[in-house]
Amino acid sequence: MVMSSPEKAPFAPYYKLRKEIDLLSETLEKVHENHINCKKGCDLCCMAISVFPVEFYAIKAELGTEIQSLSGLSVPKDTVQCPFLVDHSCAIYDSRPVICRTHGLPLVYMSMESDEYELSLCELNFTEYDFLDFVEENTYPMDRINSQLYQINKNFVATFEDGKYTEQDRIPLKELIGG
Repeated sequence: MVMSSPEKAPFAPYYKLRKEIDLLSETLEKVHENHINCKKGCDLCCMAISVFPVEFYAIKAELGTEIQSLSGLSVPKDTVQCPFLVDHSCAIYDSRPVICRTHGLPLVYMSMESDEYELSLCELNFTEYDFLDFVEENTYPMDRINSQLYQINKNFVATFEDGKYTEQDRIPLKELIGG
C-alpha cells in the first residue's frame, strides 16, 4: 500500500528505523542461511503482543482500508496466539511490528540481572551452531534498536494534545481489529 506524504509524515522516523531493521535482517538471514529454519508456515513465535503507540498507529495508517477486511478475523479466545495468524501465515506481514521483523535471528541484549550481554534465539534455529561464533557483526543489537524505537515513540506520544499515552504505554495489536 502506498501512503501519501501527509499520512506518512508522523511516522517517518519509525518507517526509517523499520527499513534499517529490514536491511539488517536481510543481511543476517544471508549470513545465517544454513541455520535459519523460519519460513512461511512456521508460526511458533506468532504470539499476541502489545506495541508502542507509534507502531500501532503506523500499522493502522499503513493498512488503511484493509483493516475493514481484517475486522472479519476472529480474535483467538486464548490470549497467546496472534490474531493476525491466518492459516499459519501473517495477514499483516508487510506491516508487521519490529519484534516480528527480528524474531528468529540471533538477538543480543544487555541482561537485566547482570552487566553482561545475552543471546536470544528461536529454539528451531541454530540447532547445530557453536555459540562462541556469535559476534557483534552477525547478531542483532536489540538494545540499540529498542532505544531508537523508544525515542521515536516518546516523540510520537508527545504529539497527542490530551496526553492520551505515555512513553511506556503499549497497545495490544489485536485492537486493530477491535479485539
